[in-house]
Amino acid sequence: MSSIATKHGDTGTTGLIGGQRTSKADPRVDSYGDVDELNSALGFARSLCSDSEIKGWTEKIQKDLFRVGASLATPPAERKKDPVMTQADVDFLTELVHRIEGQPGILHDWSLPGANTQSAAYEIARTVCRRAERTAVRLEAMAPQDEVWVLPEVLAYLNRLSDLIWLFGRLIEVRANVDSKLRDEAHAGPGFSRAW
Repeated sequence: MSSIATKHGDTGTTGLIGGQRTSKADPRVDSYGDVDELNSALGFARSLCSDSEIKGWTEKIQKDLFRVGASLATPPAERKKDPVMTQADVDFLTELVHRIEGQPGILHDWSLPGANTQSAAYEIARTVCRRAERTAVRLEAMAPQDEVWVLPEVLAYLNRLSDLIWLFGRLIEVRANVDSKLRDEAHAGPGFSRAW
């Protein structure tokens, strides 16, 4: 049996999809590394979550994130004709966002993380997701004008996912009858809340 310790990375390089080797400091490696961290953060949140519906959605998203990471780890020259991520993947998240937003009691103010252990784990995942999105945007900004380094569907997916993860936290709190509202009657402000 071969070992996972190949020693190929001992000098600070790693292999991209297609076999090309690059520095582990390459922005492309940062990008799919952040998605890997996001997957782990979601896995931790799922391990704490007692809501079977949210757990199921989370597991599906984790599996989809392997495709997001694969897309980011593939240089343009190695990209196949059929994209790894599609608009249908983004639409799935969008529909779920609308479905949860339509449920009674979902918070309409800024939320303060930490009112509930399970929702707090999703808040951590949300912030990792936002970082993964920013890293992917930076990678695409480095691409020459005639090249696409990050598929638009990947950027849209990460953007939508952070909204959805935020809503997972709110849904957990609503179902647990927990109030994480940042403000009270004495501290009013604009009544909206997003996943930043």
